[in-house]
Amino acid sequence: MFDWYQFTGWFYLIFLLTAIPVAFMILLEKRSPYKTAAWIMVLILIPIFGVLFYLIFGQEYRKRKMFSVRGLKMLKILRLNSSRQLREFEESPYNEETKAHENVIRLLLNNSNSLLTSGNELEILKDGEATFTSIFEAVKKAKHHIHLEYYIYDNDDIGKQLTELLLKKRKEGVEVRIIVDDVGSWNLKKKFFRRLRENGIEIYPFMEVRFPRLTSRVNYRNHRKIIVIDGKTGFVGGINIADRYIHGLKKLGPWRDTHLKIVGDAATSLQLIFTADWYFVSGQKLEQKQYLPPFSEAPGTPVQICAGGPDYDWEAIAQAYFASIAGARKKVYIATPYLMPPPALLQALKTAALSQVDVRIIIPEKSDAKVSMWGSFSYVEELLESGVKIYFYQKGFLHSKYMVVDDCLATIGTSNFDFRSFETNFEANAFVYCRDFASQLEEHFLEDQKNSRRIKLSQWRKRGWFFKLRESLAHIISPMY
Repeated sequence: MFDWYQFTGWFYLIFLLTAIPVAFMILLEKRSPYKTAAWIMVLILIPIFGVLFYLIFGQEYRKRKMFSVRGLKMLKILRLNSSRQLREFEESPYNEETKAHENVIRLLLNNSNSLLTSGNELEILKDGEATFTSIFEAVKKAKHHIHLEYYIYDNDDIGKQLTELLLKKRKEGVEVRIIVDDVGSWNLKKKFFRRLRENGIEIYPFMEVRFPRLTSRVNYRNHRKIIVIDGKTGFVGGINIADRYIHGLKKLGPWRDTHLKIVGDAATSLQLIFTADWYFVSGQKLEQKQYLPPFSEAPGTPVQICAGGPDYDWEAIAQAYFASIAGARKKVYIATPYLMPPPALLQALKTAALSQVDVRIIIPEKSDAKVSMWGSFSYVEELLESGVKIYFYQKGFLHSKYMVVDDCLATIGTSNFDFRSFETNFEANAFVYCRDFASQLEEHFLEDQKNSRRIKLSQWRKRGWFFKLRESLAHIISPMY
């Protein structure tokens, strides 16, 4: 006969022996009050399972340096170069456009050793078709090496086309190295890896998740989308290797995304990110000049490539966004698929809007992730109340990740405007200091705005109670994403 009282007693004993020590661990980590409260609530509401959930998804690794790659010689050189650039910037703050945002430039030099490069030509790629056409053309011209690092690499039509091209280039003697995120590219089969390796292509998954080994790191994903060709041509942005980025999805419609092509010194900065990640996954150091050519310092568009992730001491991309928004005088235009800003960035947006800065944010009305969509919606009312203009994209699914601030600061990259990208994922963003480039990206934003509907505060407050309930529940757990 089942003894309910005995079962209850054992249950509470196990709960006391697990949940309370974990709660103390969370408190000692000194996270933001929002994250701490969210995790403790999970421990209370989901006894025992909440502990397992925390051990798998919730542990903080930034302070523990578990992903440190600072033994790499090139990163030491990078730190020395960033210190030199800081001194040079004190003496000669470059041109008027960089001078206008010197606080952001100095910040990125300090928090992530992001060098300011000048010899760059940039091209904004407005969708998957333009992006893959440009990537395929650049790959075909490769002479020495091709490096790819992707969150999602699907073995669908576009993935197979790229794979066949890479195999062809390898036969021509071009070195090919690939990093794929183990969770994002979960559908890749062993035979896919085996075929590439048998044909001389080096490929590694980023932080394999094999139960029970490494389950504590499943939450820390490589969200970067990087290609570097011969050290001087690079790509970064929101587009992964998958058919959906060209054809969209039936339930969502066309896929609206933004990518960036770089020719010049900033591509070498992307290469530095790749070489650090390659060292992490393979133990191999790529420090020769053919991989990392010296900066030309030639005339061109000023760019800083910023890497973010738990392998850095600071949340570099989030800090750069905060400094950019806080320093805005005229406008802040943001496009993002997920809008779940950490408290500091939420405050920065509201403060800018209340200071009569023109703050506009475009998010998709339909999303590929329901909980993230409800979480995004949960911030809309608070932002509208402060004067931020919110637009819901109508022409399919908006997956672009970019921002324009005032007249000559813009950023395109892999990071969403949410907790996960700013605090947990491995990301990469290009920060560009150029009036012409910012103007071009603003045109893309205004075009996206035309394909969106503006949300009015009075209208938004009339949504149903069930809608509000879903938002509230998603809002509570948003710091844990």
